[in-house]
Order: sequence, then structure tokens, then C-alpha cells
Amino acid sequence: MDRVLEGIRVVEVAQWWFVPAAGAVLADWGADVLKIEHPVSGDPQRGLMTSGLIPNTGGVNVMIEQPNRGKRSIGVDLNKPEGLEVLHRLVAGADVFLTNFLPAARRRLKIEPDDLRKVNPRLIYVRGHGQGARGPDMEKGGYDAASFWCRGGIGSALTPADAAAPVMQRVAFGDSIGGLALAGGIAAALFRRERTGEPSIVDLSLLGTAMWVMAPDIMFTKLLSAPMPQFSRQNAPNPIVNSYRTKDNRWVFLNMLQPDRFWPDLCRCIGHPELIEDERFKDGMSRFMNRVECVQTLEAIFASRTLAEWRAALADAEGVWAPMQTPLELYDDPQATSNGYLLPVDRGDGTSFTLIANPLQFDETPPTLRPAPDHGQHTEEVLLELGLSWDDLARYKEAGAIS
Repeated sequence: MDRVLEGIRVVEVAQWWFVPAAGAVLADWGADVLKIEHPVSGDPQRGLMTSGLIPNTGGVNVMIEQPNRGKRSIGVDLNKPEGLEVLHRLVAGADVFLTNFLPAARRRLKIEPDDLRKVNPRLIYVRGHGQGARGPDMEKGGYDAASFWCRGGIGSALTPADAAAPVMQRVAFGDSIGGLALAGGIAAALFRRERTGEPSIVDLSLLGTAMWVMAPDIMFTKLLSAPMPQFSRQNAPNPIVNSYRTKDNRWVFLNMLQPDRFWPDLCRCIGHPELIEDERFKDGMSRFMNRVECVQTLEAIFASRTLAEWRAALADAEGVWAPMQTPLELYDDPQATSNGYLLPVDRGDGTSFTLIANPLQFDETPPTLRPAPDHGQHTEEVLLELGLSWDDLARYKEAGAIS
């Protein structure tokens, strides 16, 4: 049973990736997520493909499908009184209201917590922010490349001191992490309301998410009054926590944090048991004192075989290691496929593609994924479910309040 939120209704007034990704996770878990979009412009992320900012993938809009799968889209103009009336009808029967609109927009549209709780006192109100709900920048927007990656210290920590330009994050990197965390917060708020009857206001920011991810660096920096110590590959304190280039120019990463436990087994797996008793490398302290030479020795060994050969040689190694895979190789990773981390979706028009499942599973069952909705696809369906008549819909359409 993967639909643990069956019967929960979420009204989402959010755009781009971060907060909509939380809605997608809730939909994966069985919630009925109603995505409110402007009747004409819709979620601006729908236009990224046509703008040329992301590659054209032949009809599959990845930037919409991944963070909006499983939802129903309703075209509503919240700037019109009739549109706000429609929203109130939706909120009246909802459990969660989810938004990333800026404070000024929320005030102007009258969708702040006090506004919507007049309609539904049990409503859990959820906000995603760039920098947080308080402080001098609370009114300012933020995307993950700015608020998460740059302001949160991640880009600085991962950019070499001698780099010509900063290392930048991949697409929606912080948004996806933040969306998953936000979904967890919503689940906790639903649990609290179930136990106590009290609805929560849930807040999560991209800056706060980055600081959680960067906690060791942030804490060490303060305690040491200096940046967290960094070591080059050639000078790794523990040579078996390091990356090594293979004969075919790929990389193997050894992640063996207990050096004395795993060193003998590793030596046997790589075909050099003589290194077990080598005076230079016989224990962790010896390898630390001779770490440059130890790394050089391992470099030469790993450079003698291809990645495929090392996969076979290390298949039964006791310690943790991993090949540095490309994103495309994940489609053939037996762990990704066996666990349902890559799931097929069919739009029903002959177009099929793969989406990435959220990593949480219930009762050992991958979620069942449905495609993202077209812009305003479910407007009439949802409003008729609320008990509105076709005459009501005609009136709202004439006022330009719905699509």
C-alpha cells in the first residue's frame, strides 16, 4: 500500500520546481493535489522548454512532468473576486494549502493563513521560501541556485580555490531536496492535527535546507575559526577514502572509513595481497604517514584495469565503494531498477517516458506515478465535483475567473 495519504486533499498555489515538487511527493503518496494555475499563463515553468533555457526533448516537458506528476490542474485567476470565490470553495474541503508566492502577493491576493482559515479553520498552511519567513530578506524571492547553492555556502565549499569560476549546481538540485523535506513536514503536520486537532503553519526555505546539508562545514568553520580542512586526492589522510582513475578514464570511489578493517580485504580484491604486510601500509597510521606513496601505489593499480574489470574485481569487497556513474548509466543500474526508483509513465497519447520516484517507500512498494496535467486540464472536472453546476461554470468563465 503506497497511497498512505489517500483521502487527503492539497490545494497548491505554487510555481517552478521547489514547492511543486513537495506536491508531487504528496501525490505519489496518494493525496489529491489540485494545482491552481492562471488560466492564461499557467505555471511559468511550462515555458522553459520553448524559451530555449532547457533542451527540447521531443514533447516531454521534464521541468513540468517531474515536479507535477499525479496532480490535477485547475485554471483560476486569483486576481478576480470570482477566482478567489472558486479558491475558497476548493480550500473549504482541503487539508493542506501549499504555496511559494511571495508575502506581498499573498497579501494582495488575500491568501494568507488568517484569510484562508476563515474558510477552513483546520487548514494546514504551508509556505516555501527563498530565505525564510523572518528577517530583512523575508519579502524577497529566491531560486535554488541563489538561495540554496550560493547563499547557503555549498557553491563556495565545492569550488577549488584556484578555479577560474565558481562550480554551479545542476538543474533543480536544491529544489528537489527542499521539496522532499517540505513533504515530510506536511506529513508531520497532518499527524499532529490527527492527534491534537491543531493545524500548523509549515515553513521551509532553500537557505535553511542548504544549511542543513552543509551542517558539518558550517559548524567546523565556526569552531576552528577557519575553513574546514581539505585534502587533495594525492594527500588523502585515508587513502581508501579516495577516488581513482581507471584504464578507460573512468573513476572508482573507495569509501572505506575504517581503514584497518578493510585494508586486507581490499588488497586481496585488487590482486595485491603483498600490500597487506607492507611496512609502509600495514596499518592506518603507517598509511597516513606514507599517504602520498600509498595513493600513488593505488593509482597505478587502478589505472591497470577498466571500470568493467574493477566492477567484477570489487563485486564482493567487504568495504563500500562505488563507480562514478553518469546519469544515463542509472537506467541500467540493477539497484535503481529493482527498487523502482525509475518508473514508466504513459501520457495516454502514445508518449511514454520515465520519471524518478521519490526515494521514500511504504510497505516495500514503489509509488504508482501518473503524468503531470496539461494546463487547466481538470478545471471543469474538479469544480463539478464540488457541486457547481454548468451554469456556475459558465458564469465563472464569462468573468474570466476560470479556464
